[in-house]
Amino acid sequence: MRILSIDYGKKRTGIAVTDPLQIIAGGLATVSTSELFDWLQAYRAREPLERIIIGEPRQPNGQPSENLQRVQQFVARWRKAVPEVPIEYFDERFTSVLAHQAMLDGGLRKKARQDKALVDEISATIILEDYLRSQKK
Repeated sequence: MRILSIDYGKKRTGIAVTDPLQIIAGGLATVSTSELFDWLQAYRAREPLERIIIGEPRQPNGQPSENLQRVQQFVARWRKAVPEVPIEYFDERFTSVLAHQAMLDGGLRKKARQDKALVDEISATIILEDYLRSQKK
């Protein structure tokens, strides 16, 4: 079964997923946040999910960011509707910065680096990679 990660945004949400052996994380999609719940349900019908990891938005000093309440509402909705697929928070601080750095390191041109949907998808991948690394310790 796969592990899926979410970089939840006000307008767009980046999604990444592992391979079935949960070794490699890769970007999957960026979807409109208003369509996220239905998109996840459709994905789950095609691919079995062990769990979902969702970025916990916090400021660098650890205080909650303005998006945390929206994330908590989504998590509560998911837990009520789909209790058999657990959803866990994971610290997402600095993932957008790391995503931009990965794009630079990868040699993407300026126009590609301005693609916010791509940044969201890369951020979700970073969240998932960090989660997988934390589980190996």
